Amino acid sequence: MSSQAVCWLDGRIVPAAEATVSVFDHGLLYGDGVFEGVRYYRRTAFRLEEHLERLALSARAIALALPYTMEQLADAVRETIAASTAEDGYLRVVITRGGGAMGLDPRGCARPTVFIIALQLQLADAAKRRDGLRAIIAATRRLPPDGLDPRIKSLNYLNHVLARIEASHAGADEAILLNAAGRVAEGTADNVFVVRKGRILTPPAVEGALEGVTRGVVFELAHAAGIEAVEAPLAPYDLYTAEECFLTGTAMELAPVAEIDGRRMTVCPGPVYRRLERNFRALVQGEMG
Repeated sequence: MSSQAVCWLDGRIVPAAEATVSVFDHGLLYGDGVFEGVRYYRRTAFRLEEHLERLALSARAIALALPYTMEQLADAVRETIAASTAEDGYLRVVITRGGGAMGLDPRGCARPTVFIIALQLQLADAAKRRDGLRAIIAATRRLPPDGLDPRIKSLNYLNHVLARIEASHAGADEAILLNAAGRVAEGTADNVFVVRKGRILTPPAVEGALEGVTRGVVFELAHAAGIEAVEAPLAPYDLYTAEECFLTGTAMELAPVAEIDGRRMTVCPGPVYRRLERNFRALVQGEMG
């Protein structure tokens, strides 16, 4: 954890290293809670309204009553950014069920716990972002939608952690999870895109993909550039034979993939990725003023 990280914890700013939650918090004990990752540039949160809307929907889906309004959460985000030493950084907005009696029944939790961490974060070094990441297809499968809907950004990330461990053991930078049917779902913390014959393809939410905010931005940029971008079921074959592959996420932003399971992409970074990445930087520059 960065020594410069700061945290907004239920209304007060504290150094992240000094922020604490109860050992009886159900977010810690049972993964009972939701979160959002938010990028900020020039001390302004990027697409904050979209992130907070998804946070509210995730909370509603698990019957978690928010203790703050959207306006109050937005103010808390701005307060956290102002307290940070970094001009650009990453926020983790977390809402847990709160402290309560031991046991799964959440009715004993008096009030949700809310905290926002601000820190500098980059998931891939400059060389890997330039030359492309190495990925594997994990043996660990994405939880099926009838078990946990992928649109809920919950604190339950153990299967993603296990997939990430697989990537580390294989000496890879990232792991891609398949769903129970063997189709591509998503990366451990990012969405997956491939390029075939000039078209951009990405798995739909029904296949287990989170409806990522950066994923949505890619659709915007592609359509503005006249590049066809669609949701489509993908199999490992589609990854192995793609002309280009890239990953997107709030923390990741955009990153090209050079190889998957030892199969090299036709080109990395490819022309479609380079155009989108360049336009993404221009969009951020424009929106952040």
